[in-house]
Amino acid sequence: MNDRYDGYDQQNYELVGYDEFGQPVYRQVGQTPSYEQHTGNSGDPSYGYGYDPYATGQQQPVPPQSYDPYGGAQQGSSGGYDPYGPAAGTGQQPRAGYRGEQQQQQAQATAYIPQQAPPVSPPEPQPQAQPRPQGEAEQRDYRTEQFEFVEEPDENSEDVIDWLKFTESRTERREEARRRGRNRVVALVVVLVLCVVGGVGYLWSAGKLPFLSDDAAKAGSAAAAGPQNRDVIVVHLHNTKGGGTSTALLVNNTTTKQGTTVLLPNTLGLTDEEGSSTTLAKSVEDDGSSGTGDSIDTLLGTDIEGTWRLDTPFLSNLVELVGNIDITTDTDVPDPSKKGSTLVHKGQDQTLSGAMAVGYATYRAKGEAQTAQLMRFGQVMQGVLRKISSDPQAATTTVQTLTQIIEPPLTEKDLGAFLAKLADHAKEGDYKTALLPVQQDGTLSKQTANSVVKDVLGGTVKAPSSGDSPRVSVENATGDKARTELARVALVNGGYTYVSGGTDTAVAASRVTYADADSKQDAVEVAKTLNLPTSAVKKGETTANADVSVVLGQNYTGK
Repeated sequence: MNDRYDGYDQQNYELVGYDEFGQPVYRQVGQTPSYEQHTGNSGDPSYGYGYDPYATGQQQPVPPQSYDPYGGAQQGSSGGYDPYGPAAGTGQQPRAGYRGEQQQQQAQATAYIPQQAPPVSPPEPQPQAQPRPQGEAEQRDYRTEQFEFVEEPDENSEDVIDWLKFTESRTERREEARRRGRNRVVALVVVLVLCVVGGVGYLWSAGKLPFLSDDAAKAGSAAAAGPQNRDVIVVHLHNTKGGGTSTALLVNNTTTKQGTTVLLPNTLGLTDEEGSSTTLAKSVEDDGSSGTGDSIDTLLGTDIEGTWRLDTPFLSNLVELVGNIDITTDTDVPDPSKKGSTLVHKGQDQTLSGAMAVGYATYRAKGEAQTAQLMRFGQVMQGVLRKISSDPQAATTTVQTLTQIIEPPLTEKDLGAFLAKLADHAKEGDYKTALLPVQQDGTLSKQTANSVVKDVLGGTVKAPSSGDSPRVSVENATGDKARTELARVALVNGGYTYVSGGTDTAVAASRVTYADADSKQDAVEVAKTLNLPTSAVKKGETTANADVSVVLGQNYTGK
């Protein structure tokens, strides 16, 4: 069926297309559309609507006209352009009222014939959505492809990135600082633990822990009571101006790690090489250093390794070499070179130069006992030891700088090493000064033998070596002092070493005592030498400086 014969004027009108309801749309023959033709543009989707499948082949395709229910044609239709959309082919906004003019021209150029039946038309492609005109309230159906999202550059983006980098780097630095801090704390704790463990170990090995158990203390006491090694030298201070001597024993106990200065009064009774009784002061003057050392060994049971003769000028130089000494003085010492002036003042922590140290060590007030002067000498010696170097080589250099003559068998190297050991004890507080108590007659009491001779100087009596004569201590309890000399002569003539034991309250019977089985035969021979019965020989305690102890009772007559 051909729609061109449905009652319309075919000579004056021609079919141009169909509207959205399927109704045909005509125009006058020879009428040109008011809009531009874009023939041959296959890329424009609006050109598909102008084709009439029932029209002759001479007709030109025209853009379709879509019905706008709000009174305007859609974009791409023959009705014109949307005044709110871009102009066709230009991308520019049309002038106001342009759409109305197009609609009027289109109405004049076309006509609508309702008698014509609507043919079946091909499906129309979806027209592009146009922006809604201003004032329209109805919502249009917009699609994503209709919008273009443009990413605008942010001028602050670089600043944001830099801030993020700075924040991140600062956070990393803080974390690194915390990590280093934790490592330092851990290292410090480890060092402190090692120091504590090392200090406790040292104190434990030295036996200085104050919280040692009673068992440990008893064990330490047992070790101290056992065999101990002691190094001993004797020092004689000669006062070259005022005369007189002062004698002391310097003792280094290598077992207990302690040092001691034992002061010997000049009234101490000794036995000379001929077996005659003498005093310490006289022995130093008559027998010299060597003979006096042997006599001291015999009396005290020591083993003196050498004698150090220290004249007062050398003591002054020694104090100057160590850089003066600091001691607590017990009296004011007048200056002998300046009448009315004081050389040394009494007080605590007094700094003494060489001359002051000599004046204080040798000072003895009028009517004062010699033991008081000995104590001052001991203070000066201990002050010097605190200032001498603990290094053996450095201490030896100090001794060599004195340029004094050291009597054999003692050498400068031996003396320097010995003083360095004592200096170490003095710096650690393991040094003391002890005075050997002597009775008026120069003898030692039992209490003295137990407290000083036994504990400080060596306690146990050693068996005499081959060729050595046994040492015999004689205590007079007869009530007659003359009988002591009779016993001494008898023992010396019998080949024994006489040791004075002093006097005691008179007793009736004499007794001879030995400490071990090896000395029993010597005890029997001593009894026979003194014309005492063998029944007087008993096993028991002896004095610390003798192999055999004899107590002369009233039954001893000396015949």
